[in-house]
Amino acid sequence: MNRLINFLANSQSYFINLTRMSIFIVMVWIGGLKAYQYEADGIVPFVANSPLMSFFYTNKAPEYNNYKNPEGKTVRKNIEWNKENGTYIFAYGLGTVIIIIGLLTFLGIWYNKLGLLGGVLTFGMSLVTLTFLITTPETYVPNLGGDFPTPQFGFPYLSGAGRLVIKDVIMMAAGLMCASDCARKLLKQTK
Repeated sequence: MNRLINFLANSQSYFINLTRMSIFIVMVWIGGLKAYQYEADGIVPFVANSPLMSFFYTNKAPEYNNYKNPEGKTVRKNIEWNKENGTYIFAYGLGTVIIIIGLLTFLGIWYNKLGLLGGVLTFGMSLVTLTFLITTPETYVPNLGGDFPTPQFGFPYLSGAGRLVIKDVIMMAAGLMCASDCARKLLKQTK
């Protein structure tokens, strides 16, 4: 047990770098998927309902409900609506930004100023994402009725979309941890 405790106590810098690598993997993967129609379609409810982001789209919420493409299915009229809405152009831009943030955070292994910026941007991006829990109706289980009353709907019952969003609490903390590590190293350099 003492070996494990000593290993953990002396490995924090390695674990912070592992955190940077983890952020990089998630950001590149998710950011890269924004180039694909199904992922771009999937973020429409979040963006359309967000007071911080809805201006990127032509059409207002909840119009998108009439043009949803379920994952794995494409319907021409829905694709055309999303093109006119600016869904795909926005997703390409957002994906690029997400990949850049992941790369900056990862580069913090070697470059403290870039890592500081990446960590702060990871925190900020996660904070914006977490606002979706307030602004996006799809983040909570809807009351769809049934044969008997459904007691688990609305807040605090997270839907699949809500469970996806809540995980950004971890990303937010990880971004701050990486930024803090780079800031500490930058302060050491100035002494």
